[in-house]
Amino acid sequence: MLKILSAKQIKELDQFTIEREPIAPIDLMERACRAFVDWLVPHFRPDKKIGIVCGPGNNGGDGLGIARMLKELGYPLKVWIVKGDLKESESFKINFERIQGKINQFEISKESDCGLFAGCDILIDAVFGSGLSRPTEGIFAQVISCINQTDAIRVAVDIPSGLFADSPSSGEIINAHHTVTFQLPKLAFLFPENHKWVGRWHLAHIGLSKEFIKSVSASNYFVTEKSIKKLIKPRDQFSHKGTYGHALLIAGSYGKMGASVLAAKAALRSGLGLLTVHVPTCGYSIIQTSVPEAMASVDSSENYFSSAPENLNYSSIGIGPGLGTNSEIVIALAKVLKKFRKPIVIDADALNMLSLNQELLHVIPEESILTPHPKEFERFAGSWATDFERLELLRSFSTKLKSVIVLKGAYTSIACPDGNVFFNSTGNPGMAKGGSGDVLTGILTALLAQGYSSQDSALLGVYLHGLAGDLAANELGMNSMTATDLINWISHSFKKLTKL
Repeated sequence: MLKILSAKQIKELDQFTIEREPIAPIDLMERACRAFVDWLVPHFRPDKKIGIVCGPGNNGGDGLGIARMLKELGYPLKVWIVKGDLKESESFKINFERIQGKINQFEISKESDCGLFAGCDILIDAVFGSGLSRPTEGIFAQVISCINQTDAIRVAVDIPSGLFADSPSSGEIINAHHTVTFQLPKLAFLFPENHKWVGRWHLAHIGLSKEFIKSVSASNYFVTEKSIKKLIKPRDQFSHKGTYGHALLIAGSYGKMGASVLAAKAALRSGLGLLTVHVPTCGYSIIQTSVPEAMASVDSSENYFSSAPENLNYSSIGIGPGLGTNSEIVIALAKVLKKFRKPIVIDADALNMLSLNQELLHVIPEESILTPHPKEFERFAGSWATDFERLELLRSFSTKLKSVIVLKGAYTSIACPDGNVFFNSTGNPGMAKGGSGDVLTGILTALLAQGYSSQDSALLGVYLHGLAGDLAANELGMNSMTATDLINWISHSFKKLTKL
């Protein structure tokens, strides 16, 4: 897992590296410049006209160093230096001296025509870094506004100028198409409200102190493939179907039996030993025909879930996909929550019933996994003004319920009762299709049944779900992929993660 640090911690990390390595600040800046250039060169041909806009601080120093390196590689470029009332940093001064007589540079000290940057194919934003603590103003705000009005591809160095790394932002902010950030992701990059400024972000490693990163406290993490691989349990040579758990899925209603089929197929693709699906009478032949590997438990109701099976001796239960929300279903849901005291995966209509009957929240078994999308989360947790508020609401609700909450979406956030939140790194917009959540419910239920902890089930399950989506998108394209394609690619996801 990559720790997500605050702007203050990032500054301390830089300083710790400078003192302990040891390395001069200008040489550490040189590393950052080289890492940025190493990303840029494969993406943009050397005939592209590049403009670099630099502020007076260390971010501007990065821009000047990048300019020197690109000039040596033959890129045609111009450099603009924004002169406001801010003091120049020492590293900026050193890199400024290094480009004298080598690169055309222009000073911006008062309001200028926004046509200043015309003719650039690429504009590199190096005005402000992650240390910014107040909205941009004056000449800096005007320059940022002008940059945003260009047709150039905009690439931000470390963080788009004007964007705060770990709090809500306002004022003029660079609308970057790409952000090349150093060593660790910024929390702001992971929220939908900031996507219009961050664009696609890319991580460039610059050798900051592993000792500091390991020791510093954090409550937010970015999930990596390396960390997920460590969670997967090997299958024993002498294991049998009972080794890998017996799960119960309670899903489906008249007109929504597809949800139970998707969840069941996904569960069986995720390593589960035995599966029973509890369905209304109308769904019996559907589930038996569509998923022959599963056993069927038939409800007394013809069209919906009305009564829990008497025997709940299962390794795990997943409940919610396609259930509906009438009063009989609420009563049956309550019975399951009260009777089954192991962790339960709660999704879709089960979540909607909880939001309408919040007295049931306190009977959810500890260490359960709730999988709301943002609207479902808002229904039972309340509204928020910013995504930073939403994160803290998510964190507090997970602690309050003593359960894992998986808030679905880009960079799905997985909140755990200990206060830690993990942001997933797989998945794509092609997964924004009906049935995707049902597939995730099946995966999570299967992992719980196999003995994974709730936290590990959520981390591994969400990662596998997103990876299946990425593999499907690579083969089929985002527009055409369906939830069924996710199921078909689960096996490929496991193979990728277990490949030696």
